[in-house]
Amino acid sequence: MNRDSYNAIAPSWDAARAVFYGRERDYLETLLCGLPAGAKVLDLGCGTGRPIAEHILAAGHALTGIDQSEALLALARERFPQATWIHTRIESFSTEERFHAIVCWDALFHIDRTMHETLLRRFRAMLLPGGRMMLTCGGSEHPAFTDTMFGQPFHYDSHPPETVLEMLTGLGFEALVSEFMNLPTSGRDKGRYAVVVRKA
Repeated sequence: MNRDSYNAIAPSWDAARAVFYGRERDYLETLLCGLPAGAKVLDLGCGTGRPIAEHILAAGHALTGIDQSEALLALARERFPQATWIHTRIESFSTEERFHAIVCWDALFHIDRTMHETLLRRFRAMLLPGGRMMLTCGGSEHPAFTDTMFGQPFHYDSHPPETVLEMLTGLGFEALVSEFMNLPTSGRDKGRYAVVVRKA
């Protein structure tokens, strides 16, 4: 569902997702703080590359972006040819390469929560010692649901923040940032929670 939906809304998404929202830039600076020059960064669910991959590349780092939407990746490749762009699903991606930092921003909650701990464990294995990871999860304990964006259906599912933080702690991560970006409401917004962690 999500792949076809993102392909369908690519121009609208590109226009809407050109600049940082809220404290995103601060989270990203926390992620990149102390990384060596030319650090290797993996962006899982990279979309068009704006604004997150764009900022990482501007800081002089080497970026590999992963996305399941061909239309979003086409825009990323056109704008940022210096990066490596790979068309695949996050659930299917594996590599022997190790990274200084990983981003999984507004992507994990499109995947069934039953897979989240397995994926977080896989992400940890792809990080170098001391590496950092930046991700979002849903902001509440809410069953999986479908909502619309630009008229297209999208699947959402997530553990609540406290469960995600417990998983990350259990995997040996130290939290550097953990805060709500959007508080859950009684309406459509189920909440969004930002996390930046460091691998022990």
